[in-house]
Amino acid sequence: MKVYISVDIEGVTGVTSWKETELGEAQHKQAAEQMKREALAACQGALDAGVDEIWLHDSHDSGMNLWIDGFPKEVKVIRNWMGTPDSMMAGIDESFAAAICIGYHSEGGTDSNPLSHTMDYGSIFTCRANGELMSELELNRYVCAKYGVPVVFVSGDQALCEKAVRVIPGIETVPTKEGMGGATINRSPELVCEEIRAGVAKALKAEPAPALDPETPLTLEIMYRRHRDAKRAGYYPGVCQVDAHTVRYEAKDLKDFITTFYFIH
Repeated sequence: MKVYISVDIEGVTGVTSWKETELGEAQHKQAAEQMKREALAACQGALDAGVDEIWLHDSHDSGMNLWIDGFPKEVKVIRNWMGTPDSMMAGIDESFAAAICIGYHSEGGTDSNPLSHTMDYGSIFTCRANGELMSELELNRYVCAKYGVPVVFVSGDQALCEKAVRVIPGIETVPTKEGMGGATINRSPELVCEEIRAGVAKALKAEPAPALDPETPLTLEIMYRRHRDAKRAGYYPGVCQVDAHTVRYEAKDLKDFITTFYFIH
């Protein structure tokens, strides 16, 4: 069995400020160390379930947060960005049995994580799919579904995990922390890693729910922080600017949705 693991940082236990997420900042080192511990726990859980090949993508910001040492020999680590619309899931295809998301976070427009956002925090306030706020987990679920790959596990802030259970059938979750205002209430790093390892193994041993139909039509709506970004996006074919800060696009299927999002976000 072959699985794909995407690793972000804003949902890792302990991570609370933007400076902790930025490569080169003094506070980043400790956050990246816990990011790696949680990624390793997911790899160990996959191996416990009998997986024989793992692709692990450093999916945060620079894509250069995780060094490649210390991972099991079955793991291939993707660093930096391929420049494809699949973005945080780049490299995934029909050969993968399942996808796993580690260190994920609540979506832009919510207050459940001090670092809540969807993709580009600097330019985007909210993203919606069919009128509902969309997280990076949900976006990447659509990417995986293009290839028939189910997302079976996520770790991250509690609100994200609670939403994941509501919208993704059969998904296993491990909450790492809660957000309150600018603060986080964090669970033990050791306990989080133990639960990630056990949760990933459980998810991969179970029969997964089918992935979404790739032909699913979706309406994409993005509200930008700057009106000039909405103006620019409105020139993309098929995109309609609905007010000073917001654009809308009617996608015919998941590939269309993901490609359009990639070029206008």
